[in-house]
Amino acid sequence: MIDQSVLEHGSTRPGRWLRRHRTQIALVIAVVEAILLVFGAINRPLAVIVAVAVIVGYLWLGRRLRAQAAHDVFWIAAVSQALVALIPLMLFVLTALAVIAVAILGLVALIVLFSRR
Repeated sequence: MIDQSVLEHGSTRPGRWLRRHRTQIALVIAVVEAILLVFGAINRPLAVIVAVAVIVGYLWLGRRLRAQAAHDVFWIAAVSQALVALIPLMLFVLTALAVIAVAILGLVALIVLFSRR
């Protein structure tokens, strides 16, 4: 049995490389943008607006593109922006969990202090 990869008709070497690595590229972009978002270099509401615009653009236009490389670039942008759009939500949830944890620790400390009497 011959073990060779099947090439898609009309694909190019850079296009195949992009297709093969698009998930990693999207994750790297999302991590860099998330770091900038967390440290305040990017405005949060603006990041969410851009993320929504890119995702809607991909859903409206990106899936209809015939050129595979253009489709993959749109896909990378949409996935990275979707991940970035989750960062403010994740920060909110983590902040709420931290506040709850501190409140529980405070209650435990009060119970321990008042139980010693």
